[in-house]
Amino acid sequence: MQAYTDLVLITVALTNLALTGVASLGTCIRVMALQGVLLGIVTVTVQQEGVSVHTLVFVTIAVVLKGFVFPRLLLRAVREAGVRREVEPFIGFTFSLLIGTLALPAAMWLGARLPAATPQAPPLAAPVAFHAILVGLFLIVSRRKAITQVLGYLAMENGIFLFGVALVRQATLLVELGILLDVFVAVFVMGIAIFHISREFDHMDTDRLSSLKE
Repeated sequence: MQAYTDLVLITVALTNLALTGVASLGTCIRVMALQGVLLGIVTVTVQQEGVSVHTLVFVTIAVVLKGFVFPRLLLRAVREAGVRREVEPFIGFTFSLLIGTLALPAAMWLGARLPAATPQAPPLAAPVAFHAILVGLFLIVSRRKAITQVLGYLAMENGIFLFGVALVRQATLLVELGILLDVFVAVFVMGIAIFHISREFDHMDTDRLSSLKE
């Protein structure tokens, strides 16, 4: 089971790298959906004492929201805005991929400095969680399109989610569901904001909004 968990975590790290090097918004959203499903799998595989009803409920809600509901909302926002690709980001895709790759050893170094929360905690959980958070922050500051910045926010939340399910076992179901609810509301509001930005200004470049005058 440990080898299977490590394989899933490596795949999560690869999805983080894909987000930094892909221009198509639709592809990025589908990669994020895959990442959400993988996190649900990790939630199950890290359970050493068996899968409880609590875990099954949490995994089902998380997979439905991260793998289906959030991507559907974002794909709808992309269709209504009529934008298909991230064009002219602040940092090019090749250099972005390089930065994402370099962030991985940095995340491994940070993860190695953390004491294990439990003896059964997967050794790759903390590095991959750190990597998702770093990639999410990078996407927020390096992309022009609002939809890509939303994906960065989701990548950050996925990193925090991974910390919670793999390292902080004592978190209650109420806290976990509260985090998911907060993210659901945030994505819903962001989708509405993206639609109105596109309708009013015929673009989703957030940097151009700073040029508006009162």
